[in-house]
Parts: sequence; structure tokens; C-alpha cells
Amino acid sequence: MSRSKRQSHKSSPLPRGAGYFSRRDMLQRAGAGFGAIALQAMLQAGQARCGDKIAQEPHHRPTAKSVIFVFLEGGPSHIDLLDPKPELNRLAGQQLPDSFEPIITPMGEYDAPLMASPRRWKQCGESGQWFSDWIPHIGECADDIAVIRSCWGNGLNHSNGVCQMNTGSIVAGRPSLGAWVSYGLGTENQGLPGFVVIEDNVGKVVNGARNWGPGFMPASYQGTPMTGSAEPIRFLSRDQHVSERRQLGKLHLLESLNRGFADEFPDNSELEARIRAYELAHRMQSDAPEAVDLRDESAETLALYGIDNKTTETFGRNCLLARRLVERGVRFVQLYHGAGSKWDSHSAIEKNHSALCAASDKPVAGLLKDLKRRGLLDSTLVVWGGEFGRTPMSEKGDGRDHNCNGFSMWMAGGGVRGGMTIGATDEIGLHAIEDRLHIHDIHATILHAVGIDHWKLVYAHQGRPERATQNEGHVCKKLFG
Repeated sequence: MSRSKRQSHKSSPLPRGAGYFSRRDMLQRAGAGFGAIALQAMLQAGQARCGDKIAQEPHHRPTAKSVIFVFLEGGPSHIDLLDPKPELNRLAGQQLPDSFEPIITPMGEYDAPLMASPRRWKQCGESGQWFSDWIPHIGECADDIAVIRSCWGNGLNHSNGVCQMNTGSIVAGRPSLGAWVSYGLGTENQGLPGFVVIEDNVGKVVNGARNWGPGFMPASYQGTPMTGSAEPIRFLSRDQHVSERRQLGKLHLLESLNRGFADEFPDNSELEARIRAYELAHRMQSDAPEAVDLRDESAETLALYGIDNKTTETFGRNCLLARRLVERGVRFVQLYHGAGSKWDSHSAIEKNHSALCAASDKPVAGLLKDLKRRGLLDSTLVVWGGEFGRTPMSEKGDGRDHNCNGFSMWMAGGGVRGGMTIGATDEIGLHAIEDRLHIHDIHATILHAVGIDHWKLVYAHQGRPERATQNEGHVCKKLFG
């Protein structure tokens, strides 16, 4: 049969006039109805559909249901926040001693003298962990936090550093960590995305949407951007002049048009993702407004996050929104602070970090405290850190350069044993030397917490089995008590 004849037997993807449909249309619609019945049964059985893959059971018993990743873009200085170095202060003003292996820095200031950290340090909580005076509120949560002082990666600049911390690779094109979690586990709430991204400075994150993109996976696994503004999800609200009936008519027309093309081009995942995006958006019009509406939060809760203060208001709203999302079944929330590499401090680090810590310290601590009092911290893994740290050598006299060879992050909740410090850098914070954790190890550990074995989570791409950690990485089991 010729192509034209085969096409003539297909029902038109365009809807027919009101009150009229052919026998073929009737069968097609009935078949879709049977599919809906089957889908409903699967949902009742707890099998949420995400993209074109039915969500699977975890590989092992998870310690966390959700992840909130607080990403400080630009590279916060570990030696001024979490990793005190008395020896650095003693050697300040001198050249890097020969006993320390030099590193490659983007600005190439190899002969710059070492710069002291003027921070005041305090042992916090019963565990006695050290936190600087830049993050006193986070220090109050010391017994819930596990500090990792031995992180390292391969990104020398912001573009490849941010890319690696989000996707595991310094080169763009791979799925983000949130996309892998969505692929492996799906979502518990069919009216909300499984993976949400919240920027504090919309559109300014280096690399943009590639940081939360699906890479070579179907586009439906990518993150959904939100903000803490009056309109957290852009273009979601229905125009007040458009009735629900009229909107549904438009959606049915779009679906029939898109489905017609999707049937003709089955390998086009972007088109399939668009169809699912419309479906999800319609469901979100019912569920999302309640999820992002902070008006039912008490004045005490708003104050806990710092929403009553101009300095902390923006990020406080974002942190509170993250709590409300995981409370409603969202698997992975990525919170960006300092979007646009604002934590980058090649000069004036005192002014730069002072302002950024003032804006983020209380909201992050408020998030931990609020999760804990609501019984959510046990099931929510909170991760804090940037793409790399800073050098002990000075730059321009009052700043620090990028350092991916040794830096700090911390984790809390989600089965992580708080009140402990893992790993170490050398005496001046230049290199990770003890219990070194590469970014692949960090990703493997996060996946482990939500029940995913990073070796077993495989996506076939062009005949090759692809994994989130690129066939590397190990789980840091010391983090789990």
C-alpha cells in the first residue's frame, strides 16, 4: 500500500465538528479511555509515571525521600566558612611553601602571597563542630550537619565547575543529577513536577537550563523552573478572560495536533515532552497554587526563614517554598543562591561574602529547623555547597581565586549522621588529603540516600550504557549512621 493510501486510512489528528465523529474516532477515543483506566490502576498501586518510563522501586531501602540541594554559585570560601586553618594565618604574607604542591588557577597568580582568614571560629552544638562567624545560624544546627572537608573536582572555571557539580561532567550534554533521580524514581505527586529548580536571580545561573536539563534522556526529565516571587511558576495561571471550558478545548486541540505529529515522529522526545508538559501544567493549575501559596504560614514560620527582613526575604521565601514542595512529594529541589556567580570573590571577599552569608545563613538554618520540627528532616536530604572553593593565596590583595582541589560541603537529614566532620584538606586548605570525595562520589552518595545504586541506574544511549557517575564514584558510607 502506498504512503498516501496508508495515510488516508488514518483518522485526522484535527477534531471534527461538534456532535460528529467517525467510527475510527470512536474506537480511538475508547482505546484512550481504556488506557486511562489502566493508568489510574497503576497510580493507585503507587506506580507514578514520569516521562516515558514507569517509576521503579528503589534499588535498596532509601534513607531519604527527597533532596534539597542548596547551590551557592560562584565558589564559597571553605577556609573562611567551614575549614579553619591556623597555619594559614601564621604563614600569611609569605609565598606558598615548596612543601605544598601548587595548583592551576584561572587567573594564574602563582606568586601571590598567602592571605589570612580574619574569621572568628566557634565550636557549635554538643558535637563541637567548627563554624565561622559568617554562618552563626547554620552553626546552631551543627548536631544535624555532617561537614565534608575533602571535596574535589575538575572544573577550573565557573562554567565547567557548575556543569560538573550539576551533571557530573565539565562538558555540557549529560543529564543533571535531578534528571537522574526523576528517571529512576519518578514523582509522588502527579500534580507537581518531580524536579524543581528555584533561582534567586532568575536567568543568571551560568550555563542556564543546561544545569537542570535532561541531556540525552527524554526532555520530560528536565527540571521545572520556579521562583519565590508572586508568580512562582510563569504563565501557569489561566487568563481571567478565558473560561475553563475554552481552555480545555484549546488543550484538546493542541493534544490532537501534537499527538498526530508524535505518531509520525516517535523518536522526537521534545515533542513527547511538550505533550506531557501541557498535561502536567493543567494538573498544576489545581495543585501548584496551593503548594506555592505562603499565606497560610504563621508569622513565626516566616520569621524563622527571615522573610520578615529585607536582607533575607528573597532566599527565605525560596527555602520555605522548597520545604512546601518536598512536603507534597517533589523528589528533587535545587535552590540557587548567588545566581550569576555572585559568590565569586577574586577581590573584596570580605564585602562579598559578608553580604551573601547575611542573605543566606538564616534562611538555610530556618529550613533545617523547620524540616526537623515537622518530622521531615529524617526523610529529606539537604546538601549545601558550591562548584568549588577558594585558594589560600590572595588575589588582588583582598580576594581569593578558584580552587577545585580541596573544598567543603555539608549534608544534613535523610539518614546522614549529624555532628560529624569527614575528611580534611592540608594545613592551608589547598588540597584534599584525607577521605577525598570527588564530585562523582558526592553524586553517588546522594543517589544512595534516595535508594538508587549508581551502578544499577542505567540509561541506554546510542548503544552505550550510561550512568549518572560515568562509571566512577563510590558511596561515602561514613555519612550514614
